[in-house]
Amino acid sequence: MALVKNNSKQGNTPTPHNAAKKGQIAPIVLMPGDPQRAEWIAKEFLTGAKLVTDIRGIKGFTGKFNGKPVTVMASGMGAGSAGIYIYELYNFYGVEAVIRIGTAAALKKEVRAGDMVFAMTASTDSNYEYQYDLHGNLSPAADFGLLRKAALFAEKNNYRFSAGQVFSSDAYSAYNALGDKIWKSWAKMGALAQDMETNCLYCQAAYAQKKALSILTCVYNKITKKLLPSDPKTLTPMVQTALSLV
Repeated sequence: MALVKNNSKQGNTPTPHNAAKKGQIAPIVLMPGDPQRAEWIAKEFLTGAKLVTDIRGIKGFTGKFNGKPVTVMASGMGAGSAGIYIYELYNFYGVEAVIRIGTAAALKKEVRAGDMVFAMTASTDSNYEYQYDLHGNLSPAADFGLLRKAALFAEKNNYRFSAGQVFSSDAYSAYNALGDKIWKSWAKMGALAQDMETNCLYCQAAYAQKKALSILTCVYNKITKKLLPSDPKTLTPMVQTALSLV
């Protein structure tokens, strides 16, 4: 099936996967994977946040941060889910930038549980890129302007972070049938962390010629086995960093 591209900010909205009407989605969207996390962020950090979509339980809220409009919308898990929502945001709702605020597993000892990783580029074992009919391998990357601002904000606030390659897999890191063999190979090639959605986000941004940045909080380290407590407040540095880009 051919891709249908619509970069018009007028868009065909609502869409089959997004109940928001024209004007209800902000130009910048923060995108966690978890719908409950999207709701927590909206209530904790935004003023006047209103639910604008919840089709299939994927919640999206639009409010303001420091007087500027911002939408927080979940992506679900994996490229298959995230790709649908991101595509529609860029191509039907006129969104200019999507900032992923997700969790990941650290693949390097020096990347501690709780550290942020700014994904400069995202490798993958997925076949997601086949749809672009490229005669080679795509290396989708972050928007440098967003990445630079995020790094400056993190440095100013003494938040621990690394920037580099991440590995996006179709398989959840804890359930991969090949076990440690997979992540160790990617770590050897420089991947700092493993998630499931960053490569998809960067592909969609490249296709729509829009901006994207993936900011990941490492909730587990594959080498040290250190685990971050299951408390949304531990993700506050990541959320604050993302909001500094609005």
